[in-house]
Amino acid sequence: MSTLQIVPVASEADMTAFISLPWEIYRDDPYWVPPLVSERRSFFDRGKHPFHEHAKVDYFLAKRGDRVIGRIAALVNHAHNDFHQERAAFFGAFEVLDDAEAAVALLRRACEWARSEGMSFIRGPATFSSNEEWGLLVDGFESPPTVLTVYNPPRYAAYIESAGFTKAMDLLGYEIRREQVEREPLPAKFTRAVGRARRHSGIRLRSLEMRRYWEEVDQVKVIYNRAWARNWGFVPLSDAEFERIARDLKPIIDPDLTFAAELDGRTVGFSLPLPDINEAMRLAYPNPTTPEWIALARLLWHWRLRPKIRTLRMFALGVLPEAQLREIVALLYYQTAQIAMRKGYARTEISWALETNAMINPIIKAAGGRPHKRWRIYEQELD
Repeated sequence: MSTLQIVPVASEADMTAFISLPWEIYRDDPYWVPPLVSERRSFFDRGKHPFHEHAKVDYFLAKRGDRVIGRIAALVNHAHNDFHQERAAFFGAFEVLDDAEAAVALLRRACEWARSEGMSFIRGPATFSSNEEWGLLVDGFESPPTVLTVYNPPRYAAYIESAGFTKAMDLLGYEIRREQVEREPLPAKFTRAVGRARRHSGIRLRSLEMRRYWEEVDQVKVIYNRAWARNWGFVPLSDAEFERIARDLKPIIDPDLTFAAELDGRTVGFSLPLPDINEAMRLAYPNPTTPEWIALARLLWHWRLRPKIRTLRMFALGVLPEAQLREIVALLYYQTAQIAMRKGYARTEISWALETNAMINPIIKAAGGRPHKRWRIYEQELD
């Protein structure tokens, strides 16, 4: 076996190899959803992704001879450390062929990098923060990932644990299937909460107004950053980061399913489910050797011209702390489910929720959500 080397990404050719590696790792995996190459280039580009405005990120490759067999990102998110008053580093973009030695070497290189930056501990996978690609899939490998969720081979957990990492937090995903809702009545506790919300004279739901999209985004940004502020690992989004996400999501948002919640005339909450564009992306199968216009044409065919999307992902739902009535949350879930079924969606994934979220998890279960997937954040103290 060739000598193993861990080297920094130092050229455009290195970055191309960094981005292209997953196509080799998942070549025979029927569930993996390939991204658009241009999107990955923009995502990892220090000059294009606003995350880099408040973070330091370095990328590394694992090589045996001239062959790239693994990759990792090591990062310090200064916004996280300022918000939580911590000295935390993170690792992300972790991918490796079936090579335990290379996997552990990559993870140890990230730890060495974090020590050199003066950090006290390192967590991951995080690419780049809790607002993006977070966690390692440890349960629920029997179905493809939904839009903006993480997918990886089962062997990665053993690699990370053998490098000295232990569990810090689990993120939960739930599933609701249409036939289940039609067959089984909702629990009385949940329907009573929905009924109270409907009878409350001050509570009103309204659909997202796409003609006022950026005004709506401004309201959602305030709610998002405040509603999640107490959540473990959360980092408030900067204006530039929120604008980037809003711009990327705009083409796939279904305004019929996206709601703002008002209490006494004031917008206090929102729900943002996303049609699972991954279903169309997996059929289009973009790759580094195919011109992107061909990949986009295939995507358009499967998404718009020959619709294949039958899954919805509840991507975000939040209510301001001072208005966190369970009735509002229940009504948002209920209204989304009712319209989704009328529009022909066969299943909804609600993901993710912190395993410690004592308010949201019981509501999801009461709404019919059944455990579906689990992602894990690992951490390691740095001596």
